Amino acid sequence: MSGELPNDGKALTVTIEGTTFARIPIRTRVVMPGDDLDEVVTEYAADQVTDGDLLFITEKIVAITQGRSYTLDEIRPRRLAHFLSKYVTKTSYGIGLGMPETMEMALRECGTPRILFAAAISAVTKAFGRRGDFYRIAGDKARAIDGPTNGTIPPYDRAVVLGPTRPAEVAARVRTLLGGNVQVAVVDINDIGGNILGSTLDKAGERQLVRILADNPLGQGRESTPLGIIRAA
Repeated sequence: MSGELPNDGKALTVTIEGTTFARIPIRTRVVMPGDDLDEVVTEYAADQVTDGDLLFITEKIVAITQGRSYTLDEIRPRRLAHFLSKYVTKTSYGIGLGMPETMEMALRECGTPRILFAAAISAVTKAFGRRGDFYRIAGDKARAIDGPTNGTIPPYDRAVVLGPTRPAEVAARVRTLLGGNVQVAVVDINDIGGNILGSTLDKAGERQLVRILADNPLGQGRESTPLGIIRAA
């Protein structure tokens, strides 16, 4: 079922360089580990997209269907994770690596040397007023880790979700599944920015998509809209 109304505080349309695009949220059931992404897309999106549309999929449900979500009680943070998480700046949109469990998963995903190097460099550059070096050095795997927040839908309010694997391959597979002239993108969008993790677009199309989604039309919490359609109005 596609959203005829925007998510709270969001708009259904945006105008970029003179072209107006509709951003149509698609509400789904809560996607769980063991669910098949292709089945979710077929159930909720296949009859909504038309030729010329772009289907965007949040990286979180891709990762969940790949078995990359872990409940907090499954994670045993080492002392280093407890130590490093204390120095991560927490933001209004999410916990990031600012808790021992998410930091532990970053150490596992990226390797301890890389995380330590990123932490050391960012400690120095922060002293000079520069921000963001930790994630620039740690890389996309660290940036994509989602921790629980107050607004997260259960059971993910007690879980850590890693970034998806092979997102470009996922986008290509879903495009084939949908057929026709439909583009697909796996996106990591939040209230302070976004990244296209994998898509069937060219680089110019990906840059335009980031601008179209810049205000995070799917929201960040309990909206249960992990899919959306971009359609030129």
